[in-house]
Amino acid sequence: MIKEILEKIVDLGASDIFLVAGIPLTYKLKGTMYHYSEDKLKPEDTFNYLNEIYELAGNRKRQLYDKKGDDDFSFSIVNCSRFRVSAYKQRGSDSAVIRVITFSLPDHKELGIPESVIDLTKMTKGLILVTGPAGSGKSTTQACLIDKINRECQKHIITLEDPLEYLHRHKKSIVSQREISSDTESYLTALRAALRQSPDVILLGEMRDYETMSVAMTAAETGHLIISTLHTIGAANTIDRILDSFPPSQQHQIAIQLSMVLRAVVSQQLLPTVDGKILPAFEIMTLTPAIRNMIRENKIHQIDSAIQTSQDKQMITMDNSILTLYKEGKITGATALRNASNPEMMEKKIKL
Repeated sequence: MIKEILEKIVDLGASDIFLVAGIPLTYKLKGTMYHYSEDKLKPEDTFNYLNEIYELAGNRKRQLYDKKGDDDFSFSIVNCSRFRVSAYKQRGSDSAVIRVITFSLPDHKELGIPESVIDLTKMTKGLILVTGPAGSGKSTTQACLIDKINRECQKHIITLEDPLEYLHRHKKSIVSQREISSDTESYLTALRAALRQSPDVILLGEMRDYETMSVAMTAAETGHLIISTLHTIGAANTIDRILDSFPPSQQHQIAIQLSMVLRAVVSQQLLPTVDGKILPAFEIMTLTPAIRNMIRENKIHQIDSAIQTSQDKQMITMDNSILTLYKEGKITGATALRNASNPEMMEKKIKL
């Protein structure tokens, strides 16, 4: 039964599906929540639906979820879509949020991802970070970067994800996709192993702890291109988060290492458009000698103004990206003000 429901909801174009006892089965379409039916789900309904989802997932066992109360995995329905599932217990009953992932890889132009972001794939080594809050499209941007390399370069690309989202076919490159917990034990174990697998590019789904960050930076230092994510907003916050993850005694050394290996930080958020769709706004920071010095000398607070005043065409602040979308008539002034990091300055620019 859940299979037919998922197929119908995918046909509607929904992005997320919610199975939570006490409310009807709900889906999100272009940022708005809709009930699939008016019948409220009972605990036995969510239990049965989740059992059916585990059956669809095939090799995934429910025992892990029952033991821990949380589980993340993905599965596919032929001729329909891929799905990323986050199953969890709440108030003692089974619940799940299901993200819809299309089989086809996204086109960055249709999604509004600028060429300056895609052009980061020209880098052959170092660390590229794609950051933003949950649900801001980081995985999609990363998939576009990997697909660009796959189509144009002869490389070995290793992706480490939890769970796998977009599936990449081998094109000019060889793409090895490993799912944490089913193919390997952890990000850290998989990353250490990846360095022995002759990689050119490593996509690291998430840097969850300082050990993983340390290995990722060392890998970037030794000639690999590492693409990873953090749940931060803005380049300065991202750098602060990395440094704060390490013990105080190591932070100065890590700042020096980070200043050498970091190539770019791309921060993004999704904004509702005037025609009911969603478009990303981006802050893009590439590493100039001045910014490298700021990281090395712990002057992180100066980075925002360095991006603002940079003559580099690739660099843009989040607020300037939002302002451009407003001037192009793609978002409303209210949306621009609500999402700006400096609403007062944004208000002045909108009124000009």
